[in-house]
Amino acid sequence: MPTDESLAPAVADEFTGGSSSRPGPWTTLGRAVQTSVVEFFAWFGELAIFCARLARVAFVPPWEGRELLRQMDAIGSKSLPLVALAGAATGVVLSFQTRETLVRFGAKSMLPAVIIFSILKESGPIITGLIVSGRVGAGIGAELGSMKVTEQIDALEASAVDPYKYLVATRVLACIAMLPLLTLAADFCGILMGWISNTLTDPISLQLFLSTGTKGVEFSDFLPPTLKTAMYGLIIGIVSCFQGMRTQGGTEGVGKSTTSAVVLSSLFLILADVVLVRLIQVFFP
Repeated sequence: MPTDESLAPAVADEFTGGSSSRPGPWTTLGRAVQTSVVEFFAWFGELAIFCARLARVAFVPPWEGRELLRQMDAIGSKSLPLVALAGAATGVVLSFQTRETLVRFGAKSMLPAVIIFSILKESGPIITGLIVSGRVGAGIGAELGSMKVTEQIDALEASAVDPYKYLVATRVLACIAMLPLLTLAADFCGILMGWISNTLTDPISLQLFLSTGTKGVEFSDFLPPTLKTAMYGLIIGIVSCFQGMRTQGGTEGVGKSTTSAVVLSSLFLILADVVLVRLIQVFFP
C-alpha cells in the first residue's frame, strides 16, 4: 500500500514535467508572465526618469536654436506633402461616403457641414498625428538608435554636450510646434478636396460650400481640436526619442527601436485622443 510520502515525488513530477531538475510548463509560463510584468513596469519607470531628465534641461540655457530650426524643417516641411495628401484623400472619402447616406435620408444639403465638421474636429487632427508618428517616429528612432549603438552619444557626453538637450529636447519641441501647423494644412486640403469631389457630382460654388458648411462653426469647434495635436507631438517626440536612446544590440536593436517607436507612439496617440476628446467636450461644451 503506497504511502503519502511515496506519492509526493509522483505528484511533483506531474507539475514539473516529469523531472525535478527541469521546470515544467506551468513553472515556465509563470516565470514568463512574471518577467513580462516586471519589464512592463520597468519600461514606464525608465520613461518617467527619461521625462524628468528632459524637463530638467529643456528650458535651461544655453539654447540649441540652430538644431531646433533644423528639426522643425525636418519634421514640419518634409512631412507637409504626405500630410497634405492624406488630408486631401480624407476629404474625398468623406464626400463620397457621406453623400450617399445623406441623400438616402433627404439631407443632402448638410453635406458641406458634415465634411467641414468631421475634418476640423477629428479626422484632420488624428490623420495628421498618425502620419507624423509613422514618418517622424521611425526617423527619430532609427537616427538616435544608430547614434547610440555607434557610441556617438557617448562621444557627445565626453565633449561636455548634454545629449538630452541637444538631441532630445530639440526634437520634442519641434514635434510640439509642428503638429498644429501640419494639422491646419491637412484641414485645408481636406476641405478643398471635399468641395472639389462634391462639385464634380453636384456643382456648387466654393463660397456657397464654405458659407453653408461653416454656418454653425464656432471658435471652440476649431481651436481645441487643432491645439490638441501639440499633445500628439509631445507623445511622438518623447516615445521616439526614448526608444532610440535605449537601443541595444547593434543593427538588430536599431530595427527593433524603430519599429517600437512607431507602434508605441501610434498606440499612445490613439489612447490620448480618447482622453482629449472627452476633456474637450467637458471644457468646451
